[in-house]
Amino acid sequence: MTTAEPSVRVLLADDEEMIRRGVQLILSHAEGIEVVAEAVNGEQAVALAAEHRPDVALVDIRMPVLDGLAAVPRLVALDPAPQVVMLTTFGDEQNVLRALSDGATGFLLKDEGPQELISAVRAAAAGDAVLSPGVTGTVIRRMLSGGTTPPAAADPRIGHLTDREREVLAMLGRGLSNADIARGLGIGVGTVKTHVGAILDKTGSTSRVQAALLAHQAGI
Repeated sequence: MTTAEPSVRVLLADDEEMIRRGVQLILSHAEGIEVVAEAVNGEQAVALAAEHRPDVALVDIRMPVLDGLAAVPRLVALDPAPQVVMLTTFGDEQNVLRALSDGATGFLLKDEGPQELISAVRAAAAGDAVLSPGVTGTVIRRMLSGGTTPPAAADPRIGHLTDREREVLAMLGRGLSNADIARGLGIGVGTVKTHVGAILDKTGSTSRVQAALLAHQAGI
């Protein structure tokens, strides 16, 4: 007798009821995904995340009381912290970079299709970065326009990593998923997750996206 995989627990935060109902309907028909709480503002999202301990928080940007961007650092500071994915109509560079630098693991535009949304939730729950195609270009352009950076060895955060962790960090910087990294290095996905966790801890990064940005800034 096999044991069923636990469901991915999702918190949905959006002040527009029609959006919440639509996203909830999509996710409710996806195998292995469960919406455990819904919030109408960032303040409520943080409180419900602390109560329900979701794996993934889908958070709108423009909400009353506390907007989604302001809620990100509070969500990622929870223990355990959900993987925060911004789900929004507004994909401008300032919003994208602020959300990712504050610890969000993904940024999705609301015009993505149902399957893309489902895949994004699963990827985020697995610890992978999630970016809409249009948003990916914004992040890459910013990373490539960062100018000259000191060599990796000069950054004390990088200096604390083992050789294997540096390899994994370099692959994070290329935007590879845990499964891709595992195949590339010939190791298990679970081992990759362990290395990623160590990288986040040693570099003080709150998400793999932050770690990827660090890899580019450090010249890895």
